[in-house]
Amino acid sequence: MTAPTHTDRAHSFNTAAAQYAANRPSYPPALLDTVEELTGRPLHGTRVADIGAGTGIATALLEARGADVIAVEPGTGMAAEFRRALPDVPLIRGDGNHLPLTDASVDLLTYAQSWHWTDPARSIPEALRVLRPGGALALWWNTDALDIPWIAEAARRQERHFAIDVEAEKKLGTHADVADPEGRLRFTHRRLRWTRRVPVDTHLANLGSHSIFLTDTEERRTAYLTAERHHLLRVFPDGIVEETYDVDLLLATT
Repeated sequence: MTAPTHTDRAHSFNTAAAQYAANRPSYPPALLDTVEELTGRPLHGTRVADIGAGTGIATALLEARGADVIAVEPGTGMAAEFRRALPDVPLIRGDGNHLPLTDASVDLLTYAQSWHWTDPARSIPEALRVLRPGGALALWWNTDALDIPWIAEAARRQERHFAIDVEAEKKLGTHADVADPEGRLRFTHRRLRWTRRVPVDTHLANLGSHSIFLTDTEERRTAYLTAERHHLLRVFPDGIVEETYDVDLLLATT
């Protein structure tokens, strides 16, 4: 099997948007508390653009905080799921490399699980163009807590199956020099740990909604998830999986 390209992986979510919306984890309240702390202003009334909004998981949290939020999403399937979930939130089709926003029009740009699909050589100048003076760029990712033994073992199984480096993928959310190779912004990094307890079926559907699974063959994907169910039920015999995440937040002000 030919390895999927970055573009293949970026577009794969549109085929599984409903699965993504139903099973992906959200984010803890402490994340937006930290965004407010680092920006020095409440989200209530702040003009926010959520870029690569997907099915609206982060957008919904921003709206609930009282932000004046607009969403930008390139994918047809993801945008359709977003509109079902958040029909009253403005949604524009576009991506982080070519923001469909006017100059100096927003106070905060957020990228939840989406900055790594952009090209920083283009997305950073675009962010600086649309942010107002004193505005902020916030990037965050839910990453697996690899110091938890069962999660580390699951990561090793993924590495063997997909021939990937899980630790390297996690660096997307922890290293400012990966997010901004040219060093144009001064990012502050914060890490917040949280957990959720979900049925094993939800955990497996969450796994299956990641691009590395979506771009695999159906036969290999099914075989992997079937075997993974057996591994998980040995650790969680009651069928309830305790997922532990580190939310890695990078925030820079202009």
